[in-house]
Amino acid sequence: MRSRSHHPRLCGGWARAAGSPSPPGRVSGVAALGPSGARTWPSLISALVAGRDLTADDCAWAMARVMAGEAPAVPLAGFLVALRAKGETVAELTGLADEMLAHAVPLHLPEAAGPREAAVDVVGTGGDRSATGTSTVNISTMAALVVAGAGRTVVKHGNRAASSQCGSADLLEELGVRLDLPPQRVGEVAGEVGITFAFARVFHPAFRHAAEARSGLGVPTAFNVLGPMTNPGRPGAAAIGVADARLAPLVAGVLAHRGTRALVFRGEDGLDELTTSGPSSAWRVGGGAVEELEVDPRALDLPPSTLADLAGGDAPHNAAVARRVLGGGTGPVRDAVLLNAAAALAAADGLEGDLHEALRRQLAVAAAAVDSGAAAAVLERWVAATSS
Repeated sequence: MRSRSHHPRLCGGWARAAGSPSPPGRVSGVAALGPSGARTWPSLISALVAGRDLTADDCAWAMARVMAGEAPAVPLAGFLVALRAKGETVAELTGLADEMLAHAVPLHLPEAAGPREAAVDVVGTGGDRSATGTSTVNISTMAALVVAGAGRTVVKHGNRAASSQCGSADLLEELGVRLDLPPQRVGEVAGEVGITFAFARVFHPAFRHAAEARSGLGVPTAFNVLGPMTNPGRPGAAAIGVADARLAPLVAGVLAHRGTRALVFRGEDGLDELTTSGPSSAWRVGGGAVEELEVDPRALDLPPSTLADLAGGDAPHNAAVARRVLGGGTGPVRDAVLLNAAAALAAADGLEGDLHEALRRQLAVAAAAVDSGAAAAVLERWVAATSS
């Protein structure tokens, strides 16, 4: 297993997106101020076009304008494209994510849900980048149910499908989970069931102001990876899949600065999951540091799969697959779900020691949660709790 440790900095160094090194002697992270000494859209865009890194405060200013509905579509689109072309840094993603989270509707977890630090999110950015263009079944959503079945409190943050036929919200609704709950009830459900869903459109209503700029661009930007970093429940642990190879280590860097325990990963087949079709790149986050590793399903005695084995469809199709897996059905989808559930369980436990050994232990825990019926029972209770 390859291993490389990093202590992410907010400017320069490895904290820049892969493939975008800082030119020698360049000063990074200088505030992008206009002639008047204040930040403006032209001052930020000009700095980015010149290849300069922005500060976290620069990007927080930009996100604050978005949240206030004061970001016209044209300059916002220019900002996002220029940021992408330069290559994002940990500081820039931190500024965007932290400011967005500061404007979120609070999600309060009751005492029955346990300490916030012990809760975990299992989430992916979406936008799978496999060579075949395959959209998979909802692996992270099924994994979240398995983790809750194993006794961990799950606060899942998600939305409807953006680039596929079925997002996490679409699947859960098809399974009978009601999502249009007031924020207070969302927190209460976590205490009653052990899992809850923070619907992005409910907890980040101001982010709607970015919709016109994003839809007009039609290309992925930094905004596409903010979801996993802006969970309003602020769980202390996370298993996060990032399809974009350039941004995955930067997401890990943002989480490291927050003190989150996390495993960030990307399948070498382009999936935003720990894949069973081959190795996955992984970044272990803990103690403020990031360690780059590799997860090989062969080392965990998991049978190899193909992308076709994991292919998904619309909400009814994916819901039928989920019911089969939760009912004890075997095969490649179950293997992938258990592997991603194991990653979340390992993150919740602190990710100490050899990663493959930690995953092997948690695979057994995840399998027991399914085979005992505990994961299916969680879904049944969740449907009942949100219907009452």
